[in-house]
Amino acid sequence: MTEWEVVAEGLGFPEGPVVMADGSAIVVESFSGRITRCWNGRKETVCEVGDGPNGAAIGPDGALYVCNNGGIGPEYFARMDRVGRIERVDLSTGRYERVYDACDGRPLSAPNDLMFDCDGNLWFTDFGRLETNGKRFGGLYCARADGSAITRIFDNALSYNGVGLSPDMCTVYVADTFQARVYAYDRKTEPQQPRLVGTVPGMVSLDSLAMAASGNICVATIGEHGAISAVTPRGIVTAVPTDDPVTTNIAFGGSDMRDAFVTLSMKGMLVRTRWNEPGMRLVYNG
Repeated sequence: MTEWEVVAEGLGFPEGPVVMADGSAIVVESFSGRITRCWNGRKETVCEVGDGPNGAAIGPDGALYVCNNGGIGPEYFARMDRVGRIERVDLSTGRYERVYDACDGRPLSAPNDLMFDCDGNLWFTDFGRLETNGKRFGGLYCARADGSAITRIFDNALSYNGVGLSPDMCTVYVADTFQARVYAYDRKTEPQQPRLVGTVPGMVSLDSLAMAASGNICVATIGEHGAISAVTPRGIVTAVPTDDPVTTNIAFGGSDMRDAFVTLSMKGMLVRTRWNEPGMRLVYNG
């Protein structure tokens, strides 16, 4: 049975954990519009970006890049000014700025998760929106961190959520929430079609993901009990239960990359455990 250590609690729907070199972890609080640093039961506000911060990652300039979905609750349905966007946060000052809110003149809908490749490209998903009259579709994007270029890799995705790159940087993986499927793309900055990797069985949905050093895709799984599902590149699926139906994200850290930080969003907790294999070292870290 997996033992979980509580790193921080009382968080407003934590997401997007980023493990820092000093052992702390930064999370977004999606329901509070806040970026928070957590360690040893302590919490410190980095900044308040507002609306719905979601995924986060350290970029090539050492700043924190954040997917902000613009707010996802019913209270946002009637708002005409809600904007999905990519934001850059200076961790030394707490100042933040908008980097992208559109692609080819079309507004982003609800950016969700992101990861940088070895060339400094920012790969991110757009979940789309659940609205009063239906579902707005999303997609997969690749962009430069300095705001100079953005490309829509795939359009009209049902519900793209987690995104990650393989250790050899050849493949981009995405998790589709409502289909409970993991798809793969070539790491080419041009529009292309996805390949199916595998489907997580049961009455579940998929959220964000992190990559293991082996190339396995570790994806947070929402369901009756919650889990982290490990999907191999060949589509074989195993699961580690978390005992939170709304388990939303995982990130790896520690000297051997076997410290797994998991967000239990229904419980409002960031927890940690020792994983059965090392996570992939990210290209950039804080």
